[in-house]
Amino acid sequence: MFAFVVRHLLGYGLLVLYMFLLNGCGGGTTAPSSEASADQKFKWKMVTAWPPNLPVNHDVITEFAAAVATMSRGQLTIQVFAGGELIPALEVFDAVSSGKTVQMGHGAAYYWAGKVPAAQFMSAVPFGLTASGMSAWMYAGDGLKLWRDLYAPFDILPFPMGNTGTQMGGWFNKRIDSPADLQGLKMRIPGLGGKTLAEAGGNSILYSGGLVYTALERGIIDAAEWVGPLHDVRLGLDRAAKYYYYPGWHEPSTQLELIVNKTAWESLPKHLQTIIDTAATAAGVALHARMEVENAKAYVKLRESGHVELVQFPQDVLATLHASAKRALDAEAGKDEGFHAVRDNYEAFRDLLDSWDQVSEGAYRQYFERATEERK
Repeated sequence: MFAFVVRHLLGYGLLVLYMFLLNGCGGGTTAPSSEASADQKFKWKMVTAWPPNLPVNHDVITEFAAAVATMSRGQLTIQVFAGGELIPALEVFDAVSSGKTVQMGHGAAYYWAGKVPAAQFMSAVPFGLTASGMSAWMYAGDGLKLWRDLYAPFDILPFPMGNTGTQMGGWFNKRIDSPADLQGLKMRIPGLGGKTLAEAGGNSILYSGGLVYTALERGIIDAAEWVGPLHDVRLGLDRAAKYYYYPGWHEPSTQLELIVNKTAWESLPKHLQTIIDTAATAAGVALHARMEVENAKAYVKLRESGHVELVQFPQDVLATLHASAKRALDAEAGKDEGFHAVRDNYEAFRDLLDSWDQVSEGAYRQYFERATEERK
């Protein structure tokens, strides 16, 4: 942990990293091939599920690749391709699994729900853990081990690499004033959030980021969620819908992932494995931090622009969605033993954190909520 903090604060400093490597503080992942030469050069390709030049995501990913090249002194270089540049955005998992043309990818685990249903817990769960909770589950609970077990049959090794934080509830072309307004609603929403909406009477549709604006603007869908103010405005969603709802009940946080072809990983010398592991952790911290700041700035601009209506979901709508989420999770658990096992672990960990949150951050937030109301 000390080495990670120092690396992050010094921006991947070479001196610090090599001291780290010499001390043998590895990431604890799969052992390298004994055939790998200490000076063998590797040129890898990395594909992402994100549109080209997506703010924060694209920046951090390219910085990650540059940091790996710098820390390895050019022994490992990574060429980054955005979604659609080399392969379609939603085919990242398959491409990395095959390992024929690419060795790495960046995306969100719920995009591969059709292949690995339980992987949805590794991205976002309706009414689930926040970013700090996800980090705790990954690094101090069983989250990362479970994740790697899920991906092992696909020859993929996952690493946490970023979190969007709590998202917004989405853009709507009609008001949601009661649970009845969810009936028949066509919405771009992935993962367990989509299954929850379906359970509540709506229709979930999955589009990659580059197609969301067109579908919403042309009325193919009634509503769409993407991420938060920064990315939503970048996609132009504020020009395609009038109502911007909150909170993001479907994604109280969204864990993002670096996935590496495991066969390719095992071909690397140990020090290159450690560099990837270390750089991914630092990049993940940077991505979440920047998302928090840039979303806050974009939110203020959007609020002051006056051309959209910011609306909070009514309590009865949230209560309906909460109950629908439980039914959706029950249904998924009944169909897949792996999903059931991961859910049990996830919810036990969430309950553990909730008990502490009530007397720590939860109580702290409650004070400021009351104080704000009193000032009004």
